[in-house]
Amino acid sequence: MRYVRNENGIALLTALMFTLIALGIIMALLQMVLMGTKMSASQKVYRNSLEASYGGVDLVAKEIIPKLFGRYSSGSDSLMSTFGGSSKISLELGPSLQDKLEKDRRTGWPSTASTTPDAKVSPDITFRLSGTNGNFKVYNKIVDTVTGNSDTSGRDLDPGIGVAGSGSGIAPKHSPHLITIEVQGERETNPKEKAMLSVLYAY
Repeated sequence: MRYVRNENGIALLTALMFTLIALGIIMALLQMVLMGTKMSASQKVYRNSLEASYGGVDLVAKEIIPKLFGRYSSGSDSLMSTFGGSSKISLELGPSLQDKLEKDRRTGWPSTASTTPDAKVSPDITFRLSGTNGNFKVYNKIVDTVTGNSDTSGRDLDPGIGVAGSGSGIAPKHSPHLITIEVQGERETNPKEKAMLSVLYAY
């Protein structure tokens, strides 16, 4: 007798097919787990650099610019004695910083002043921030300045002096001094771990 349909080995073939499908599903799951781990690690690395950039913005906005604005010579000497040197944060100030802070970009900046948005190219303010898992280098670069009528004398006036005080009279509408700053924070040992911010500072 001759068999028209020979089903010998069909069980083995079915088992091999199911094994192949199961292996494919397991490989896909492993790939998803590995990708999730890599994404989590990259987010952690980025978060560290981003926090260093935020810290750099705070230091520039609350300590450095207020001391330099309107009194650059004495302010820079004070800053360098406080933050300069290798034992502290290694503060460095660029050669065009005073012009960039106090003059309008369109009319007062020197031709050598860099305006490219890359904070690492000719930075105006550079310093190091120490962290528990490594140090970070923060680069700050002023890319635009629009001058206003901000008072640079440093005197705090009584809010009511323009209404009922001895200096009452018509005062000009306040137009703040606007400074656009590009910030880049990166790990000292691995510059690929970096974060960049754009900041609009009004004085």
